[in-house]
Amino acid sequence: MKFHFLFLLLTLLPTSLPAQTPDTSGKPFVVEYYYKAKWGYSDEFLQLFKKNHYPLLKKQVEMGRMLKVWMDQPRYHTTEDGRWDYRVTIVFKNSTVANEPFDEDAIKKQLWRWDRGSAGQWERKSGLRCWSDRWGS
Repeated sequence: MKFHFLFLLLTLLPTSLPAQTPDTSGKPFVVEYYYKAKWGYSDEFLQLFKKNHYPLLKKQVEMGRMLKVWMDQPRYHTTEDGRWDYRVTIVFKNSTVANEPFDEDAIKKQLWRWDRGSAGQWERKSGLRCWSDRWGS
């Protein structure tokens, strides 16, 4: 009888305790986007990124939604499957701000007349591939 009671207590105890998650709402949240361009189109990709996407990110830093944005290039050569040409790192105020919906259309209208054709051209010419890593810091 004691064994059954002890077994029942030990199996139910972990499920009855509330999960404790650390409060990360005040900590900066970092996201890294990795871009891979077609061979020979790296400079064109960088030029188009600075023209089309960077002003959008910079405006969000000015608004206080993001703390920092910067771009890096790899220092050393790698194999093709691990190759990336540019890494854009964005530091958000916190994870809540990073994951809540945000409408960029108003910013786009402030900055320039948005032409969907130019964004499509960017993808076609540069052979853009993008992936991201997210983590709280």
